[in-house]
Amino acid sequence: MNGLRNSANRIGAALAFASLALLSGCAEEPAGTAQAQPGAAPPLPVAIVELAPRRIPVVIEAVGRAEGSREIEVRARVGGILERQLFREGDRVKAGAPMYRIERAPFEIALQRARATMAESQALRRRAATEVARLKSLVSRQAISQREYDDAAATLAQRDAELLIARADVRQAELNLSYTDVVAPAGGIAGRSLRSEGSLVGASRDDGLLTTIVQHDPLWVRFSLSEQEFGRLRAGRGDASSVVVREAAGQSADAALISGKLNFTGSRVDPALGTVQLRAELPNPDHFLLPGQFLKLAVEIDEADMILVPQSAVQQGDRGTFVWVLGADDTVAQRPVRMGQWVGRDWIVEEGLSAGERIAIDNLIRLRPGLKVEPRSAAAVAAGV
Repeated sequence: MNGLRNSANRIGAALAFASLALLSGCAEEPAGTAQAQPGAAPPLPVAIVELAPRRIPVVIEAVGRAEGSREIEVRARVGGILERQLFREGDRVKAGAPMYRIERAPFEIALQRARATMAESQALRRRAATEVARLKSLVSRQAISQREYDDAAATLAQRDAELLIARADVRQAELNLSYTDVVAPAGGIAGRSLRSEGSLVGASRDDGLLTTIVQHDPLWVRFSLSEQEFGRLRAGRGDASSVVVREAAGQSADAALISGKLNFTGSRVDPALGTVQLRAELPNPDHFLLPGQFLKLAVEIDEADMILVPQSAVQQGDRGTFVWVLGADDTVAQRPVRMGQWVGRDWIVEEGLSAGERIAIDNLIRLRPGLKVEPRSAAAVAAGV
């Protein structure tokens, strides 16, 4: 028991001596030997762009609907049995290409009858002409009366008229026979066949429609603008304005570079809607666009110098949209801005920035107001320098 107490006393004395030595060392350490604080962090490197005005089109956005520049109904012009269909539905056809054949036999018979009637009229006319020539010499010698000669001359004139009618009937029969071959009146894309082989078709409006042909290139797009927008159009380029397809069927059409011109401008304002109808003509050689599609359009009415910033530089905060602007001492500050339309990957700045200012375009999430940064050009950052 006494041994344990002696051990505890020795441990306590050793701890007390160590504490006194530590306190003595701290008191004797000079003030200048204290450990220095770590240095400030280096400036944050950020890519920046210096703003400069760019010449860009001034546009009015609109929504239009595409239609074929020519939409043609292919109709039967004579009645009969539809013997053959000579095209594939949905294929491209050329002007004059055969599409259907209607039974020819009845029209061939009609042509033969018309030619026979014309031959009969020609024979009667020759006989009447011979009679007039014979009587002419007799009437000059007063061997017959003038009335007999006049009757013969009238008969010849009647035969001439009958021959003209017979020739017209032959021409009509030939034309009807040619109509049994139904050809494409214009080039384009053939639609669905509305009559099958073996059907009886007619030349009337109700039963004469066989199919349709739509010309996709060029394509027309109908759209409308409000009175105010139409006024801006007229004050700008007017009918020379370009029309660009920005979106078709939910997909961007930028890669297709589909751009055309106005080819029709309405002459009145719709009193119910307060809009003016317009139409644009667009090249469509690859049939990227189809009739009936709704298209998002940009009507380029003029050009102007504007400030643009990359879309990635614009952020959204509690007080709206803003960008990080670098001051002369390379510190950053938030700048509220009002944005306009998109131009490719950039955004038009309508208010808040001016030419010559520098804005940050990366490391945005690490920026704080007043933070000093190390500006680097966007080109250098892209090149990995």
